[in-house]
Amino acid sequence: MNLPLDSELLRTFVAVAAAGNVTRAAEQVGRTQSAVSIQIKRLEKTLGVSLFERGSRGVALTPQGKLLLVSANRVIGLLDEAAAAIRAKPLGGPVRIGIPEEYGYTVLPRALAAFASQHPHVEVTVKCGYSAAQLAAIDADELDLAVIFDQEQPTTGEVLFVDPTVWVTSEVHCVHESDVVPVAIYERSSWCRKFAVGSLDKAKINYRVAYSCDTSGGLKIAAVSGLAIAPLASSNIPAGCRALTEADGFPQIDCSNVVLRRNPRMKSAAIDGMATMIRDAFRPISVALS
Repeated sequence: MNLPLDSELLRTFVAVAAAGNVTRAAEQVGRTQSAVSIQIKRLEKTLGVSLFERGSRGVALTPQGKLLLVSANRVIGLLDEAAAAIRAKPLGGPVRIGIPEEYGYTVLPRALAAFASQHPHVEVTVKCGYSAAQLAAIDADELDLAVIFDQEQPTTGEVLFVDPTVWVTSEVHCVHESDVVPVAIYERSSWCRKFAVGSLDKAKINYRVAYSCDTSGGLKIAAVSGLAIAPLASSNIPAGCRALTEADGFPQIDCSNVVLRRNPRMKSAAIDGMATMIRDAFRPISVALS
């Protein structure tokens, strides 16, 4: 008989996975180290697998642990979402948010839909586009919040997580092994030519521009189909593709801060609520990439 999973055990598991250390995780969840260790053992006994490899410097996830982490984050997120929906006081008024295309199909749709469901009197307006356009919209008071990519140090705004940009190739077509590597780039992007193409020049990789577009969706098409390798965020690699690494001869392109930028002239409870929702929506990615 398969025993049901205890959500509290899953929360402890996620805390240990994020901290990489039982002692630090115990401090975060407000329990003793021995209590946390017992909870992890209970979870492993329930599942019949080892979730962590123990070492002198802490713990690391086993392959089974990595699989569980994805589901555990999803389960905890749904439970927190349900609790928030019941406890939340209804909000009202307009909220205008800008989001990058990279997360417009993955992270944010479910979270935005949940927010709209919890607060039906909030008028949510979404603008999907490049970071530069989102920042201009905030300056023009056309947006209240925006999720942007920012390579600048120090960053202005709240850093949600750091998302490395890498070259991505199809696992089937392996075009990165070509003598002259076909690459996909953003057609009108100084960043792409300076950093993405620049990384190939520094690594002395022979390449040709085989595909150009204005969207990350277009870059994904190029990578998945095997037309070219493409520069994509690590959190946004499509199925059937993988990141190229130093072992393949390809350098990491850069690391972008994914930042929540607020319009300082616009304040309301609805805007605060949306900011909290965005922060919670990105937390599982932050844990997975840490």
